Amino acid sequence: MRLTFASYNIHKGIGGDRRRDPDRILDVIAELEADIIALQEIDLRMGNRRAVLDRAELVAAGWQIVSRPTKPASMGWHGNALLVKDGIAVLKVEAEHLPQLEPRGAVRAQLEVAGQPICVTGMHLDLTGLRRKRQFAHLCTASRAPGTPAVMLGDCNEWVRPIGGDRGLAAHWEMVQPGPSFPARRPLLPLDRVMHTGHWECVEAKVHKTALSRQASDHLPIVVTLDLPNY
Repeated sequence: MRLTFASYNIHKGIGGDRRRDPDRILDVIAELEADIIALQEIDLRMGNRRAVLDRAELVAAGWQIVSRPTKPASMGWHGNALLVKDGIAVLKVEAEHLPQLEPRGAVRAQLEVAGQPICVTGMHLDLTGLRRKRQFAHLCTASRAPGTPAVMLGDCNEWVRPIGGDRGLAAHWEMVQPGPSFPARRPLLPLDRVMHTGHWECVEAKVHKTALSRQASDHLPIVVTLDLPNY
């Protein structure tokens, strides 16, 4: 089994030209050619936290929107949602509240692909190192049913040094850092990461750099292809 995962902080649809343009974001999502995408900052921050992207357009493009909306007008849980391609079964969805000064969260989905259960968590972590470490430690434990191949991905806000060990990444997780993804126009910091259990083998990892992705948000998307060789 081979699946392509992507993570994309869409910055509420605001691009490098300071314009909010959801259609650009939808075009970048199409460019990714992924099976599962973790999105961050997909809702407006204030008021009713209205969704930035159009649900009907995502559904028409073959996506299932997997999340627990923060408010009725929202699409994400504290701005987080997973897009899952049609044909992949969504068995269960859970939302994690990650308390700190600025609300953060994670969305976890139990999926089934060709009869094989997998667990996928999309997340957006804190800006401060101590809180981030605690969030990693919590999610590494919570985001995996015993024996189930699992993937966590999102905007980790980690730029000081690699995640792992004393940074909170448990031993049974492996980290993939495709490269600098922020800021989009001239990326310097590898804020966006993918973590996976040892069931998976990484086939390819890259930062998605196109003329459109450099303009559409303040982050570039990352794309990671994983194999499950024994399933």
